Amino acid sequence: MPVSPDVLHEVEGSVSWITLNRPEVMNALTREQRERVIDLLGAASSNPAVRAVVVTATGRGFCAGADLRGTPAGAPAPGDVARTIRLGAQRLIGAVLDCEKPVIAAVNGTAAGIGAHLAFACDLVLAAEGARFIEVFVRRGLVPDGGGAYLLPRLIGPRRAKELMFFGDALSAVDAERLGLVNRVVPADALGKTAREWSARLAGGPTRALALTKHLVNTSLDADRAASFAAEATAQELNMATRDAQEGVASFVERREARFEGR
Repeated sequence: MPVSPDVLHEVEGSVSWITLNRPEVMNALTREQRERVIDLLGAASSNPAVRAVVVTATGRGFCAGADLRGTPAGAPAPGDVARTIRLGAQRLIGAVLDCEKPVIAAVNGTAAGIGAHLAFACDLVLAAEGARFIEVFVRRGLVPDGGGAYLLPRLIGPRRAKELMFFGDALSAVDAERLGLVNRVVPADALGKTAREWSARLAGGPTRALALTKHLVNTSLDADRAASFAAEATAQELNMATRDAQEGVASFVERREARFEGR
């Protein structure tokens, strides 16, 4: 797929920066943007030089949801909607959850619909003070898609999730932090700086151990204790074969700071 100016990308140090760039429409997400983000997340997973990812946006909005302009009028054929969601919004959220590098959302403004779910799927969420999160689907007479009914109950419990989804009210960054949907709220002019600091710390960490930890946490609520314990033991078995794990143990014995290489 050709590179589009609607999604900016650069690798800064060991951090892949993915920036939605349609500020004139609050970064409403097109199919082309979605596919580009999915491709970049996949590339980050497979590139050993990339050790963390930041997803952010230009302008006043993080992502106002899917760009519905051009949607055909009338009732769709049976199966069309489910197929579109499965191959579209759900693939995007899955790409974030499955990315083998830690992903930070730096939410600069309104995150609505799939935009909110894109942020919530990330491993860590930073939000500017003026950011808002909106489960906008109910306002359009729609069922939440893009993984919303999967993500929200796991993050804040079913009762809070229903409140957000039933009413579709805007949630401030401060309230999102209070509920546990956001890790940190910062002044707008400090968002980029904080995202760089956090991503640099992640990029300097034991990359494979972080990937395995992400997988364990993401799957923990879908498994019973026996399965979770077995997965944990297997993950540690795999991790101990990495150079970073060996370096971590050596640094402890030698009473020095560990120097992780991401391998």
